[in-house]
Amino acid sequence: MIDVTPAIALSESELVWKAIRASGPGGQHVNKTSNAVELRFDVRLSPALPEPVRARLYDLAGSRLTQEGVLVITAQSHRSQEMNRADAQDRLFALIRKAAEPPPPKRKKTRPTLASKKRRVEGKVRRGGVKAMRGKPGMD
Repeated sequence: MIDVTPAIALSESELVWKAIRASGPGGQHVNKTSNAVELRFDVRLSPALPEPVRARLYDLAGSRLTQEGVLVITAQSHRSQEMNRADAQDRLFALIRKAAEPPPPKRKKTRPTLASKKRRVEGKVRRGGVKAMRGKPGMD
């Protein structure tokens, strides 16, 4: 079991790893080694995730989530497969930790005070006067 948060622990069997070839430049070396890593985590079927965390994780995952509810994370920034595995796992855990945070409280609706309304209108009138003075003089 891997502890993600104090309340959430994932089983090692829930993480599906696949070695893939990294994209981009790299010469002969990149064509014959599979250093990039693809991590797949089934959000929909994971017993470790509470329902509110699962719902927030769906929202946070965005395009990384497949139609079947599988979260796909690809890591290829490092030269070694082990470092890419650690990077992908850290990114998954960071995403789950962010989803585990409770949502911020709803904003309480407030009304502007009468004094702030008057200040706003006075400022607009003053600014309108400045702009009116920029025009051509009248035919008085």
